[in-house]
Amino acid sequence: MSNALPGRATTSALAAAVKYAFSSSLSSSSPASSLAFSSSSTYIRTCHKTARAASPFYTRRFLPPSTVPGMSSQRFYCSSSDANNSNSSSHSNPPPPPPTQPHCHHLHHPSTPTLSSQPPTSTTTTTTSETPVMPDEAISQYLRQSHARVFEHNRAWVTEQTRKDPDFFVKLSAGQKPEYLWIGCSDSRIPAEQIAGLQPGEAFIHRNIANLVNNVDLNVMSVIQYAVRHLEVKHIIVCGHYGCGGVAAAMTPQDLGILNPWLRNIRDVYRQHSAELDAIADKTARCNRLVELNVMEQCRNVIKSAAVQQSYSKKKYPIVHGWVFGLDNGLLKDLNIGFENMLAEIQKIYNLDDL
Repeated sequence: MSNALPGRATTSALAAAVKYAFSSSLSSSSPASSLAFSSSSTYIRTCHKTARAASPFYTRRFLPPSTVPGMSSQRFYCSSSDANNSNSSSHSNPPPPPPTQPHCHHLHHPSTPTLSSQPPTSTTTTTTSETPVMPDEAISQYLRQSHARVFEHNRAWVTEQTRKDPDFFVKLSAGQKPEYLWIGCSDSRIPAEQIAGLQPGEAFIHRNIANLVNNVDLNVMSVIQYAVRHLEVKHIIVCGHYGCGGVAAAMTPQDLGILNPWLRNIRDVYRQHSAELDAIADKTARCNRLVELNVMEQCRNVIKSAAVQQSYSKKKYPIVHGWVFGLDNGLLKDLNIGFENMLAEIQKIYNLDDL
C-alpha cells in the first residue's frame, strides 16, 4: 500500500506560501506590503494546520541560528517525512517530537513554531524541502515595517478622534480625573479600556503578571497610593482572567527561576485553599478556581493598605472589586467580594485608619 499522504500536496503549497510571504515583504516598504505579509502569514498557518491534519508526520520548525552574530543560517523546514516513501510499507520511524520548552501563556501562542537545534530527521527515506526564511536584510525590513505600522495606526487614530470630537485632545491634555484604578494581568489579550468600554482618561491602569498586589512591590503600592490620595478614584478593580498563564505556572511544582518569588504569592493562595482546590479533579477547572481565589486575595491586599482604609473612612470611597475576564466569551464576571465585610474582617488585624 502506498504511503504517500495528502499532506504532501499541502506541504508544497506551504513552501510556495512561504516564498510568497517573504518576497512580498521585501518588494516594498509600503503598508500594502505589510498587509501582504500578514495575509500570507495567515495562509501559511492555514496550510500548516491542513498539512498537519493530513499527515501525522508533518513537522514545522524554525532552526535557531548557528552563527553569531546574524541569523543567516535560519531555515524554515516544512516537510512530510513520508512524502516520497511510496516503497515503504509502514511509518515505523517518524521524526522525534521537539524537546519540551518552558512556556508562558502571556508570550507563547499555540501556533508559534517550536524550536529545535536540528532539522527533522528520520531513518526512513525523507525528502525535506528547505526554503530560506527571512535573511538578515528581510528581518531588518520586516522590523522596520512593523515599527512604522504603529505610527501609521497612531495617525489614523488621531484623525478619527479629531473627526468625532475636535476638542478631544484639548480635553485630554487638561489633566486626568479617572473614576477607576484597574489592577490587571499583563496578558496582551486583556486590554482594560476596550473590554470595559472606557475612554482615555477614565481609568488609571496598572498591570503585572497574574495581577498581584504585593505589599513589598513599590510599583503597585505607589500606584494605589497615588490613585487614591491624589487622583481620588472611586473604584479599585482587581481583574484576573481565566486561563491565566501565571496562575497555571504557579500550580506547577518546579523551579521557575526569577519567577519563583513572584509566583510564590499565588502558591500561598493555593496552600491556603488546598482542600477546596485538590477536590477539583479537572485541571482546567482547578486553575480557573485558583484564578478567582487569587483575585479575591489580591483584593484583600489592596484593602490592607493605609491609603484605601483612610480614604474610605473619610470619604466612603474607593470601593474595591474583584472581577474575572473570560477569554472564551469576552465577559467580565463580578466575584462580589463583599467589600465592607472584607474590610471589617481585615481591620481586626490590619487597622491602619488613623481616625
